[in-house]
Amino acid sequence: MNIQLSYEFPKDAKTLIVILLTNNNLDAANEWIDTDISGIQFDAKQAEKGAKKLCPSGNYLICTLGVGENPSVETIRRTTQKAIAFANEYKYADMLLVFPGEINEDYAMGMAESAYLSNYQFLNYKSEKTLAALTSVSIYGKGKKLETAVAYAVAVAEATAITRNLVNEPVITLSAEELANRAAAFGETYGFTTDIFNKSKIQALKMGGLLSVNMGSQLPPTFTILEYKPENAVNEKPIILIGKGVVFDTGGLSLKPTPNSMDMMKCDMAGAGAVIGAMCGVAKLQLNCHVIALIPATDNRPGENAYVPGDVITMYDGSTVEVLNTDAEGRMILADALAYAKQYDPELVIDLATLTGASVVAIGGVGVAMMGTADEETKTKLKRSGERVYERLVEFPLWEEYGEMMKSDIADMKNIGGTGAGAITAGKFLEKFTDYPWIHLDIAGAAWNTAADSYRGKNGTGVGVRLLIDYLKRR
Repeated sequence: MNIQLSYEFPKDAKTLIVILLTNNNLDAANEWIDTDISGIQFDAKQAEKGAKKLCPSGNYLICTLGVGENPSVETIRRTTQKAIAFANEYKYADMLLVFPGEINEDYAMGMAESAYLSNYQFLNYKSEKTLAALTSVSIYGKGKKLETAVAYAVAVAEATAITRNLVNEPVITLSAEELANRAAAFGETYGFTTDIFNKSKIQALKMGGLLSVNMGSQLPPTFTILEYKPENAVNEKPIILIGKGVVFDTGGLSLKPTPNSMDMMKCDMAGAGAVIGAMCGVAKLQLNCHVIALIPATDNRPGENAYVPGDVITMYDGSTVEVLNTDAEGRMILADALAYAKQYDPELVIDLATLTGASVVAIGGVGVAMMGTADEETKTKLKRSGERVYERLVEFPLWEEYGEMMKSDIADMKNIGGTGAGAITAGKFLEKFTDYPWIHLDIAGAAWNTAADSYRGKNGTGVGVRLLIDYLKRR
């Protein structure tokens, strides 16, 4: 989709004009039309709630959408989605989005990113592809630095769409090796380096967590390193992003039920998808930040050689883990990546993973569970980024009592805790493999939508991409 800023009324035929109203006040629309669109009569008496046809006039169709007094950026995003849906319903190829009066950068960004994401489609496997009618959106704006804001928003939305595509891809075409290959291709396109470890290299490194999860699979694991290091990087030590790359999770021998569980498990690599998308966005925007991404990847299958409950696994860092549930596999592969990250002496490590159903029980799909050892300033900044992009973070504690729940009788630790605090004990497990400032983001609830949710859409949401880019941009 082409999204641009416009300072002139478009002359194209069949243009839809959508006015985002403050105060839900039609006077604002009348004033704007009288001032900026000469010769078009606007009949306020025909106004109805929501995105409704108001006044066909020549080649133009005008409609309004109320956003209330001093709307939040999220309101702007969600209202823009309604406009996009309306344009597609009535087969408009071009649309002008107007915010009466002077528009600020945040509103312009909200309109642009929502327009892009609301028009997203995943049609790779449709025999008959019905493309969205809308192909071009112009944002009519009067304000400062709006070109930069719109360009930034489009780049971030594009990166989010990359992640959505990866998450929506079925495992039959997206193995661990293919995920690594696609990351490398994105590196060529956007400008970051890629190093892919094959199974032999992973075995030589003795990454026992990743190898154990892969034992039931007929396909090999990968461990991929992405790096973006500009000459003007402001950080001496790298920021590391780690994404869980379980390209499909059956639960292993601790088999998942199919309805509302295993049937959605192609999304279990959403953490990996998020860091790949974030790296694409960071590189395209040329942020002045040294960033490294680590992606351990495999599928988790109940094959004839699969690891079993009761096994003791020696991890990359030499510690031992008693496996009591093969469906607690994400923490096994993340632990190796977290331990591997120590060699970089990082400033900060952020991992993203669809890690636990417990986090979904706790906060549903409207937020992300956060925990970690980073200082309060760092966590506060990340939370603020979450508020800005509406990927809100809920912090859970990592009290020492949770560590007691992870103790094993026969190994250094076990891979599950008790019946309670499942999201936290998973985080407590991961903490054992860190010795640097670290934040864990459990995105299990927010990574996949079973029903459409405004501009977040249905199926893969791309959660985490906008959050990470906003945080890295502002640091």
